[in-house]
Amino acid sequence: MRALLFDAGFDPWRIMADYQAERSGLNGKYGALSVFVGSMRDFNLGDEVQAMHLEHYPGMTEAQLELICREAAERWPLLDALVAHRVGAVAPGEAIVLAAAWAEQRGDACDACRYIVEGLKSRAPFWKREVLRGGGSRWVAGNSDGYRK
Repeated sequence: MRALLFDAGFDPWRIMADYQAERSGLNGKYGALSVFVGSMRDFNLGDEVQAMHLEHYPGMTEAQLELICREAAERWPLLDALVAHRVGAVAPGEAIVLAAAWAEQRGDACDACRYIVEGLKSRAPFWKREVLRGGGSRWVAGNSDGYRK
């Protein structure tokens, strides 16, 4: 299980391909891979957003993401999990987060991937400041309803 942070744009599908190549021992072991890719929208809370800056707490952020992945592995029989997340300046359309969960069964992979995404959205130490079109900026708070299952 791995957590990666990027301070520049990343291609989530390239990250997936590279990670799977490193984990060739998984081939034939999993029956399901659930992947979530989140990207920045150009709107939020009824306003147009032209950019966002993601702050984080180095070291602590990666540790929290890895903890969330381990928690998912305790709840579901995962074979592996991966999280990649942007920090710094982000533009609309750019990937912000990649979460992936490998399991023998699709239900476990899908449920664990959702848990990981909701966990990082609600518990990982990230702070988002949106730059609004037309001027001004704001900090985003409470952007996840959490995992309900």
